[in-house]
Amino acid sequence: MQARLAHTMIRVRDLDRSLDFYCGFLGLREIRRHSIGTEATLVFLGDADGAYFIELTCNHDGRDYELGSQFGHLAFHVDDLTALIEVIEERGWWYRRSRPELNSSYVFVHDPDGYDVEILESAPPQ
Repeated sequence: MQARLAHTMIRVRDLDRSLDFYCGFLGLREIRRHSIGTEATLVFLGDADGAYFIELTCNHDGRDYELGSQFGHLAFHVDDLTALIEVIEERGWWYRRSRPELNSSYVFVHDPDGYDVEILESAPPQ
């Protein structure tokens, strides 16, 4: 049997702000949306290839939650990290760049709920 990754679920407090971050900023697209009665709304996001999904779960009861202590981060590839950093700076968001001596180009930003998101520059085609 060969398993395939279905999705990663993260809870969000404000669905519109999260959609602006993941779709408006990172360029993911909404694949489908599902309501669980009055309890929650699930929104599945995919990349251009549609091979992987993030499930944003927004509970309707307004409950708060703490980020898990064992969760690491989500990671995405982009073709032009410099252009992306310009957008991050225009929005006034906190970010952390990779150290130059690591020979790797990436930044970490926080999504609207405080999740760490790593954005790596894709290696040029060989």
